[in-house]
Amino acid sequence: MTSAEPLLATSGLTREFGGITAVDDVDFALADGELCSVIGPNGAGKTTFFNLLTGVLEPTRGTVEFSPSDRDGRVDVTDASPHETALLGLHRSYQITNVFPTVSVLENVRIAVQAHRGNDTWRFWRNVHAFDDHFVEAERILERIGLAESADRPAETLSHGEKRSLEIGIALAGDPDLLLLDEPTAGVSSEDVAQVTALIEDVAADHAIMLIEHNMDVVMGISDRVVVLDRGELIADSDPATVRESEAVQRAYLGGYEDDGASDAGAGVTAG
Repeated sequence: MTSAEPLLATSGLTREFGGITAVDDVDFALADGELCSVIGPNGAGKTTFFNLLTGVLEPTRGTVEFSPSDRDGRVDVTDASPHETALLGLHRSYQITNVFPTVSVLENVRIAVQAHRGNDTWRFWRNVHAFDDHFVEAERILERIGLAESADRPAETLSHGEKRSLEIGIALAGDPDLLLLDEPTAGVSSEDVAQVTALIEDVAADHAIMLIEHNMDVVMGISDRVVVLDRGELIADSDPATVRESEAVQRAYLGGYEDDGASDAGAGVTAG
């Protein structure tokens, strides 16, 4: 478990859909600076868990609390909207690439930066030069994610791996305290997986990160901590080596996964 003053904490978090319990009484805490992977078989409740943390879904019962860096103490975000959680510093990406395809790479990030500057968000009729500081921030983010040379390209012309990097850049807009990444290497070529993984590790140097991921080489290679969900229940929560050796996790999910010692995160071994 994490420290007594976590960045994010849930208590008894539960979401039911009719007779199905997708997330079942989950107590969870994340420390500032952690890189935590959430794994589990299909239908385990991973994306539902993310949706509850970010206000996309309301829990049937339980609470979610967040500790923004610009406030003292925790904020109850159980009933907050996605927009409210984002403004507090809890940002996320999605399984499906979510960018404006016909807009330039730079504009995709610039729009995200504007969206997280509360007072400027809806001032569409101002002169574009009034947003020079937004462009400066967007350009800084593009440098970090390795897409500065593609700034003027329409986002739809990027490779799938580059689009995933762009999504991380969009999630970085507003300098969040916590990034939630939903399958950041899904659909990415083996050549690009290493690039996306290196970017996640770089971002983790100054941001807390939670990610849902099926590529076990990525999970075991970069995570400080691995949380395993099965049928909505949290069945394991420890360091990668301990989780890999857990009999309960082997039965529920990892099956035949073996760490072959390869350092190439692009090997693409998956489980589930």
